Amino acid sequence: MGFRFSRRISLFKGLRLNISKSGTSVSVGSRGGWLTFGKKGTRATVGIPGTGMSWSEKIEDPAPKGEQPSVILRLVGLVGLLSAILLAGIYIYAFFATVSR
Repeated sequence: MGFRFSRRISLFKGLRLNISKSGTSVSVGSRGGWLTFGKKGTRATVGIPGTGMSWSEKIEDPAPKGEQPSVILRLVGLVGLLSAILLAGIYIYAFFATVSR
């Protein structure tokens, strides 16, 4: 059996940084559903919380070198980025709102 390494760091609620021996990725979602963006492409995972059962599927392979990514891949990436920025803004606002009281 080979050596394995994997670490999941929760940056904000709904946003995780995944670090493993093969590289890093970012996951956006909550219990029951996640979108993971990494160098091997985008993966959607849907599960039934508390059961250990889930379904994971690759959404689309990354574009080969020299080709432009598809519109869907760009849109998925943009939605993930905007979600992360929105969540970060909400948490920063909530932090300063509670500190200033």
